[in-house]
Amino acid sequence: MTTVYDFNIKKTNGEEISLKDFEGKTLLIVNTASKCGLTGQFKELQELYDQYQDQGLEILGFPCSQFHNQEFDNIEETTEFCQLNYGVTFPMFAKIEVNGENEDPLYTFLKAQKRGLLSKKIKWNFTKFLVDKNGKVVERYAPTTTPRKIEDDIKKQLSL
Repeated sequence: MTTVYDFNIKKTNGEEISLKDFEGKTLLIVNTASKCGLTGQFKELQELYDQYQDQGLEILGFPCSQFHNQEFDNIEETTEFCQLNYGVTFPMFAKIEVNGENEDPLYTFLKAQKRGLLSKKIKWNFTKFLVDKNGKVVERYAPTTTPRKIEDDIKKQLSL
């Protein structure tokens, strides 16, 4: 596997799709949580999506409950929460694991491409990966790095 386009992911209804559906787009891939101190980042993620979607940005949200069980058990509750509280319209997918024995293969790939500060492991919710139009991971951002702080990097990728 050499790009994110080599992976399939599950929509919230369980239907499997290929990331090839996003080929040619700049992607921001984020593991999310609805009951986390960083949940407010949904607002800035949605603002970036509104501002740059027409230029080729796609934000892909992957709910994850591995960090202190901060995600709803039911995916419908997650999507409803995101829509009602933050107006989220960017694609949200089925709940996944980002570390450990049952981690999603996409995250195994993302972490192998861009390590964190001390390890490959995802440390918390809202770790972000920026992926170029060719499906290559170009940057990884810490959970505390707000979406607006990476706007210039997004604009750069969109202009390439």
